[in-house]
Amino acid sequence: MNRIDATFRTLGQTGARAFIPFLPLGFPTLETSGMLLDALERAGSDLVELGVPFSDSLADGPVIQSAYHTALAAGVTVSRLFDFLEARQRRSDAPLVLMCCYNLIHRMGIDRFLALCARAGLDGVLVPDLPIEESGPLRSAARGAALALVNLVAPNTPVGRARRIARASAGFVYYVSRRGTTGVRESLDPGLEAAVRDLKTHSRLPVVVGFGISTPDQAAAVAAVADGVVVGSAIVRSIQAHLDADPVASTEALARRFKEAVRPDPARPFTHSSRGRGDR
Repeated sequence: MNRIDATFRTLGQTGARAFIPFLPLGFPTLETSGMLLDALERAGSDLVELGVPFSDSLADGPVIQSAYHTALAAGVTVSRLFDFLEARQRRSDAPLVLMCCYNLIHRMGIDRFLALCARAGLDGVLVPDLPIEESGPLRSAARGAALALVNLVAPNTPVGRARRIARASAGFVYYVSRRGTTGVRESLDPGLEAAVRDLKTHSRLPVVVGFGISTPDQAAAVAAVADGVVVGSAIVRSIQAHLDADPVASTEALARRFKEAVRPDPARPFTHSSRGRGDR
């Protein structure tokens, strides 16, 4: 059984929700990335989403794009990233999902890319710019490599197509909480609850929500209906804000707050008006 499936099965037995932080690899350095990944796991992360730096990341807002540019300027390459992950794979207890653009996979070739993912100890792959109609070869090969190809569903996706995308996903379904790129938002989409419930009805997989979840209060609101919560820009912003101090300790403390927020609470209602200051 894939570690993603095992994790959600364990969480489901207690009604717990998954806390899934996003970490841009190589930011601010590869060495610090390793320490940050350790810190996120110590904080109780159930899965971790790892971003591959790309100069033209269409799905990401300015916070994550800035982190990617810093990593690329420091000389981080795809080859170095895979070597880094392979060297530390036995240290990661939480399942790891790699987020990258399809251009990277196309340049490498599907078989080589998936072989590197397997050697690096990854559990899943998320490719935001790969349409469902063109995903067949990668999906089939990923299944053979015991890797989950996770699909994203956007809020403006027609209902029938959204259900098709959800049924074809593996590991979990990633619902994008709002239109546009990742980044700061003060409120949640009022249609989020209904969309998540519909996907859960038409897919056998857990549904997690990401993009625009900025504060622990927002994470708690999403956790009332979703199986997991992805937090990205808020994590990256914390790293950026503490580069001259201790980004590892500050990020671990923030991650613990988010982890505590997504603990199951039967009395907690879902609301789209949970306000905050933050990010993805």
